[in-house]
Amino acid sequence: MSRNYKIAESGYPYFVTYTVIEWIDLFIRNVYREVFLDSVRYCQQEKGLVVYAWVIMPSHIHMILGSNGKMPLEGIIRDNKSFVSREIRKLLESSEESFESRKSWMYHMMQSAGIRNPNNNDFQLWMQHNQPIELNTNYLMDQKLNYIHNNPVEAGFVSNPEDWLYGSAIDYAGGKGFLDIEFLE
Repeated sequence: MSRNYKIAESGYPYFVTYTVIEWIDLFIRNVYREVFLDSVRYCQQEKGLVVYAWVIMPSHIHMILGSNGKMPLEGIIRDNKSFVSREIRKLLESSEESFESRKSWMYHMMQSAGIRNPNNNDFQLWMQHNQPIELNTNYLMDQKLNYIHNNPVEAGFVSNPEDWLYGSAIDYAGGKGFLDIEFLE
């Protein structure tokens, strides 16, 4: 993470963004979304991740996160991103019949990015920085929550935030989404 963007274990939630390198629209395929969602669920159960809000867009993910103290949030984010990267790499390297027509192109792009980046060996899924923002005021919490939930609306995918399946807007509208969340107050 950048020196300007650090997670202090302050007890406040953080707004973070995970972005796929070159803004590749990886998450248009359910198999990749499921890898991410399964990893988040594991982090919730085993590492103390608290999810307040989230949305998976085609090339990036926004979340409001916290930790219950079992593990530092920075470590949870690192582990989550690392696991998802390894699992997606396995899917892209697999010789099985492919569900993905862009498999070799995406692998090449991620391999090239990894080779160019001295922080990696030979593969990079995510852009380097999450740019975490501490949400220490009600104004910031409301702003980021609205931003997350309206992202699919602004992108033209849905008319109403709660209609987007891959986010927490449905939970805030009284339904049940794919992840367990805690509501921001």
